Amino acid sequence: MTLNALSIAADRARHRLLPSGWTAATLLIACLVALPVVVVVSRIFIPTDGVWSHLASTVLPYYLGNTAKLVLGVGAGTLVIGVGTAWLVTMCRFPGSRVLEWALLLPMAVPAYVMAYVYTDLLQFVGPVQTTLRELTGWTRHDYWFPNIRSLGGAVAMLTLVLYPYVYLLSRAAFLEQSVCVLEVSRTLGRGPYRSFFGVALPLARPAIVAGLALVLMEVLADFGTVQYFAVDTFTTGIYRTWFAMGQPVAAAQLASVLMLFVLVLMLMERWSRGSAKFHHTTSRYRRLPSYRLRGLRGAAALAACVLPLLLGFLVPAAALLDLALEDGDALLGAMFWTLATNSILLAALTSVLAVALAVVLAYGLRLRPSPVLKGAVRIASMGYAVPGSVIAIGVLIPFARLDNALDAFLVEHFGISTGLLLSGTIAALIFAYLVRFLAVSFNTIEASLGKIRPNMDQASRVLGQTPSGTLVKVHAPLMLGSLLTAGLLVFVDVMKELPATLIVRPFNFDTLAVRTYQLAADERLAEASAPALAIVAVGILPVILLSVAITRSRPGHAED
Repeated sequence: MTLNALSIAADRARHRLLPSGWTAATLLIACLVALPVVVVVSRIFIPTDGVWSHLASTVLPYYLGNTAKLVLGVGAGTLVIGVGTAWLVTMCRFPGSRVLEWALLLPMAVPAYVMAYVYTDLLQFVGPVQTTLRELTGWTRHDYWFPNIRSLGGAVAMLTLVLYPYVYLLSRAAFLEQSVCVLEVSRTLGRGPYRSFFGVALPLARPAIVAGLALVLMEVLADFGTVQYFAVDTFTTGIYRTWFAMGQPVAAAQLASVLMLFVLVLMLMERWSRGSAKFHHTTSRYRRLPSYRLRGLRGAAALAACVLPLLLGFLVPAAALLDLALEDGDALLGAMFWTLATNSILLAALTSVLAVALAVVLAYGLRLRPSPVLKGAVRIASMGYAVPGSVIAIGVLIPFARLDNALDAFLVEHFGISTGLLLSGTIAALIFAYLVRFLAVSFNTIEASLGKIRPNMDQASRVLGQTPSGTLVKVHAPLMLGSLLTAGLLVFVDVMKELPATLIVRPFNFDTLAVRTYQLAADERLAEASAPALAIVAVGILPVILLSVAITRSRPGHAED
C-alpha cells in the first residue's frame, strides 16, 4: 500500500472517530431533554428541615395507598376492556364491527378530567340521572342509595373509560400481526375460537398487551385533574400541593422522585415480563385472518360488550358537553373563549413543529451512526413520556429559576440592571416542558417510518453527490411526509390536553383551554366549562380516526384481503 493510500485510510479512520454534526446534535438534544429528570433526582438528598418527615408521618401513607389502589383498579379495568374488545373486532364479525374498529378509539380524544366533570354533573344529587329517578319513583333523598362519583372508585371508572384505548390499540395491532398458521394448528387440535384465544393468541400478544398496560399505568400516575377534582390524594396532587400550598419546592421534588421510582418499576416490570422469550413467527407468508361470524345472542352480546365502553367513554360525555355548551355555555363563546383557543393552538402548534424537528434529528442521527452511546442518548431523550407532567414541571422550573437568579445577580453587580425572571414562567419554559414530555411520541412515529426506508437509498443518494442533510431533505422527507404529519398531529393533541405541566409552568395570566376548563370545573361552573372542554375533545377526534386506519393497514398483505 502506498504512502498516499495509508494517509487516506488514516484520515478516514480519524473521521469515523470524530463525532459528526448529527451525532453532536443528537447528544445535545438528549442532554437537554434529560435535564429536568436529572434535576429532580438530584434533589432527593437535600435536607428539607423536617418537611419530608412531616409528610412521611401524615399524608405520605395516604398517597401510597390511594396511588396503589388507583393503579390496580385502572389496570384491571383497561386490561379486560381493551383486550376483549380488540379480539372481538379483529377476529369476529357481528353487526357494526367494522365501525367499532375505529370508534373504540374515540375515548382517547376525551381528557380524563373532562370525563370527571361531565359525569359529576350527570350523576350528582341535582343532576339529571338522580332527578329523573326521584321523579319516576317518588323517592326522597333518604329513600335510596346512589354511588358517590367523586371518590376513589369514581376516579378508577373515569380513568378506565379514557385509557382502555391504549391497551386496545396495541392488542389489536398484535392480533392483526399474528400468524394464521398458528391459529389453524390450534383449530386442528380441536380448540374452538375461545380456547384458541386464551391458549394461543393471548400468549403471543403478551408483549403488546403488557406494553399497552404499562402506558396506562404511567398515565394513571401522571393524572392530576381527575384525582384533584374527586379529592383523591395521590402523589401527583401531593406534589402540586407541596409546591404551591406549602411553598416547599425541594420537598415537592423529593415526592416527585418517589413517583419516578414507581414509573421506573413499571418500566422494568414490562421489560422483565418478556424475559428471553421470543414471540415472533417465522413465516413471511401472510393470509387473510379468519373471521368468526357471530349471530343471534352471541352477536348481540359482542355488540353490547363493544358499544358499552364507547357509549360511556365518548358518546355520553360528548353529548352532555354539546348540550351544556348550547344551552348554558354562552359565557365562554365570546372573546375570552377565542383567546383561550388561540393560546392553546399556538402552544400546541409550536410544540408539535419543534418536536417533529428534534425527533427527525434524533432518528436520523441514530440511523447515520447507531453507536451504543447514541442509542443510550436516544433512550434517555425518549423517556420523558413515562414521567408525569408535574415532575417535568418541577425539573424545568428549578434550573430555569437558578439561571435567572444567577444572571440577574451578575447584571445587578456589574451593570446595576435587574432583569428579573427571563425564562421561568414564560412560554419558552412551558414549550420546553412539553417537548420533554412528548418528544417520545413524535420520535417513535418517525423512527418507525425511517426504518422502512432501505439503506441502499441512502447509498444511492450519496453516490449521486448528496450530503447526509441533502439526503434527508430530498429523499427521506418526501417518503416520510405522512408520518411527519401524523407525529405532529399526535403531539398537537397531547399538548392540547396536558394539564399538570401547564398549571405549574405557564406564565401569569396566560390560560389555555385545559387550564380554564379545570378552573371553571373546580369552581363548580360545569356549564361554562363545557365550551373549552368540547373544543379539546373535537381537536382529538381526527388523529384518533387516522390512527385506527393506519393500524388496520399495518398487516402485511392487507391490500389483498
